Amino acid sequence: MTWKQKWINPVLEKEFRLRMRTIRSPLALLAYLVVIGLLALGYIYLEMHSRGSRGFSPESSRMLFYFLSGAQLVLVCFMAPGLTAGVISGEREKQTLNILLTTQQSSATIILSKLFSSLSFMFLIVFATLPVYSIVFLFGGISPTQLLAVFGFYILVMVALGSIGVLFSTVLKKTVVSLIVTYGVGLFLYVFTGLAAIFIMGVTNNQAREVSGFLIGINPLAAMISIFEPGFSDEFFRGGWKGMELWHIFVPIHIVISIVAVLLAIRFLRPKMKKQTV
Repeated sequence: MTWKQKWINPVLEKEFRLRMRTIRSPLALLAYLVVIGLLALGYIYLEMHSRGSRGFSPESSRMLFYFLSGAQLVLVCFMAPGLTAGVISGEREKQTLNILLTTQQSSATIILSKLFSSLSFMFLIVFATLPVYSIVFLFGGISPTQLLAVFGFYILVMVALGSIGVLFSTVLKKTVVSLIVTYGVGLFLYVFTGLAAIFIMGVTNNQAREVSGFLIGINPLAAMISIFEPGFSDEFFRGGWKGMELWHIFVPIHIVISIVAVLLAIRFLRPKMKKQTV
């Protein structure tokens, strides 16, 4: 048995072939890189124009890294649900799900293969932006450890949102409904929690800092800022919680969300036969 037969099952191989066979995938990758590249070049132009002859300093390079990381995080949060919210419901609409379920592939294999194949294109897009980030290293201000932390952060966000999309794609019959619900849950997790944290801090006059900290810790942008600037978390955690970082909350919560969503998708993939009473 070759390594390909061990690691790439028929479901995964089919998804890989179908996704990369059309011209849309290379065009989508090109468009994404063009957008990221233009954002980076535009930021450099504006920064150098405002600084005049002083050029592009390591501090400006660090701010460029923050800007690129935030912009790419927004794009990841927007694209990941769309790639996974129709993987199972799409098979159901094409009336090929029953055929897929009659194969020797287990429910876990089908769900994980669909999730990984859908997110693999997103992984490719994100890692293809590494040459753009190399601009930052030309001017300094950022360590390779911070770059690895950011890309690990992207992967966690993609897996969490992708798992939610696969779950609703399995439970709900229509792709459109699954897509709407997935984006709705994403907005609740990443927008409503942040607004609720700001509201609680404003109403309670900063007396409920810890509650606000746990709520805003679910927000990926705030958690990413806490990776860059550890002192940012001190605004929310004091006393016995001092030293707690927002990403300490973000990481375990999203790991749990991913695991629970995948397990539920596996559980609901195959219809359960009702017991007949005599």
